[in-house]
Amino acid sequence: MPKTYEIGRAEAEYIKELRKHIRDKMTDKKLYAVQLRGEGKRNPEIAEKLDTSRQVISQWVCIYKKKGIEGLCPHRLGGNHRNMSYEEEEEMLNGFKEKAKAGELVTAKDIQKEYEKRIGHEIISHGQIYKLLKRHGWRKIKPRPEHPKKASAEEIEASKKR
Repeated sequence: MPKTYEIGRAEAEYIKELRKHIRDKMTDKKLYAVQLRGEGKRNPEIAEKLDTSRQVISQWVCIYKKKGIEGLCPHRLGGNHRNMSYEEEEEMLNGFKEKAKAGELVTAKDIQKEYEKRIGHEIISHGQIYKLLKRHGWRKIKPRPEHPKKASAEEIEASKKR
């Protein structure tokens, strides 16, 4: 039989007051479920009222009992998780920019090797390098072997004979 967590009336009152200051709708919904549980409602009743499943209600109550209110609050991951600052990236790319201006071929693989060398580990994905290049306004320019509107070999020979 699954473990049943009980929530007291005092906790329910505290959560009711706290919900007045919550702006995130999902967090408010989770806290409301816990509040209703503290007011004596059962999971099926709460699930019907909040238009969710009994299992989700049970999970929210379990998280609340184990981690408290902080466990129900969103944990946003966003932000800058880069290994180098924008200026450091730009400095690294300047060397490749000089090579490109000199007519040398610069590949993402070369940039990736240099990036890995500078940060000190070799677990950088190609996607991270392409995001770095996009962030600095680089675009893919691939030299083509011949002009797309170049005439066929027969037409070139025919024009030489005229």
